[in-house]
Amino acid sequence: MGVTLIYVLVLGGYLLAQFLIGLAARRRAASAEGFYLGTRSIGAWVTAFSFVAAYFSSVVIIGGGGFGYKFGMATLWVGAGNTLVGMLLAWIVLGARTRAMTGRLNTITMPGFFARRFDSPAARLISALVVTVFLALYSVSVVQGMGHVFEVLIGVPYALGVLISALVIIAYVAIGGYTAVVWTGFVQGIIMILGVVLLTLAALNRAGGLAQVFSRLGEIEGGKFLATPGVWGWSGLISFTMIVSFGVWGMPQLVTRFYSIRNVNVLRLGTVLATAGGCMALLPYFNGALARVLFPNLARPDLAIPMLVKETMSPFTSALFLAGVIAAGMSTFASVLIVAVSSLVKDLGRDSFGAKLSPEREALVSRLVSIGIGLAAVLVALKPPAMILVITGFAWAVIASTTLWPYLFGLYWRRATAAGVVAAMVGGSAVALVWLALKNPLGLHGFVPGMIVSLLLLVGVSLVTPAPVAAARAAFGDREPSRESS
Repeated sequence: MGVTLIYVLVLGGYLLAQFLIGLAARRRAASAEGFYLGTRSIGAWVTAFSFVAAYFSSVVIIGGGGFGYKFGMATLWVGAGNTLVGMLLAWIVLGARTRAMTGRLNTITMPGFFARRFDSPAARLISALVVTVFLALYSVSVVQGMGHVFEVLIGVPYALGVLISALVIIAYVAIGGYTAVVWTGFVQGIIMILGVVLLTLAALNRAGGLAQVFSRLGEIEGGKFLATPGVWGWSGLISFTMIVSFGVWGMPQLVTRFYSIRNVNVLRLGTVLATAGGCMALLPYFNGALARVLFPNLARPDLAIPMLVKETMSPFTSALFLAGVIAAGMSTFASVLIVAVSSLVKDLGRDSFGAKLSPEREALVSRLVSIGIGLAAVLVALKPPAMILVITGFAWAVIASTTLWPYLFGLYWRRATAAGVVAAMVGGSAVALVWLALKNPLGLHGFVPGMIVSLLLLVGVSLVTPAPVAAARAAFGDREPSRESS
């Protein structure tokens, strides 16, 4: 059986299965609320592995490998931060509070949470604008990763790879909504982890084992390729690790996984499963550095993982890896797409600007908007503007600087006020954007100053403005809020 035929059969079967899951989920996406959130009855296994797949995606598998190839073994600290802070601590700190509070407030989106928790339409408007624009930008980097894999492994043009993967995702999101996203994410998470583990074993075997790999890497950049912080430098390593680990706490496509979990009792198992699955985040960075031994002169760092797969794996296992990367990218793209759509249609169109839509009509509009945003991301990805993780870091910096502290303080601090939250959102996002436009002075990513300013403004302004007594009572369970979802 030819190599191309093996790829086509494995990938074709996988894509068909994902589309069928989307069809099966269609019944739960008939109304707007069903399209955005499905039901609040998802179990620990599905929530955990769909969280893993949405978090790491092809951005980490391909882009992380690119950073490992360029900066060396110090990038393993990024993967460690992803696992400990982005997974373990995020589930412990955010999980139970998010499920309980969003249930009490009857909110189904992050901007809706801000509106209810702080009694602030302005907070909803600002956060929805930022989420819509910058998640759409982030989706470009996800599609890039899938296009690179098709290009190197199957030999199809990059543009065709982008189109094939993106169109399948757009189809099942438009058909099945959030339920399709979370169930396909569960399958995709398992396939992704399997693929990355198989690649690591094959690459180590080709390179002659761990001892040989470390010996060869020690000869690069005068030994800095093995050192911490190595060629990256402390400021670059720490700031980037913070944004892709702690920054997760403000990313709506991940936080909303806690909205739909069955109840707080299943969170303990979910935390263990998500953290165990999250350990795979170490492997792409390791594999990227390892690729420097086998392919020292690649034209683009983002080609490190695809080349490693092509040269070290058998046709069948490389087809499984291809399915794993496509699975990872599909899960993240789908998760980002559903959140961007809900922010644009529900939080901006309906709740902020007063568009009058029946639940069924809103679901239809959401399907059409998901197609539009998805196609726009494809068009931009056809002429990619930068390295995958550069785009990701830019988008995450602005979103996290807008949403992270308001969300975290909303869960834990009764004294946080609407004025403080709005000031934090505007100031944090503005500083992050300006810092990034200035090309990261002092070597710090825009996430760091954006987060510092956001925190100072939230606390400072909240302390000098009246406490939101009624909103806090509703959020913390002192009385029941109104029934209409937000």
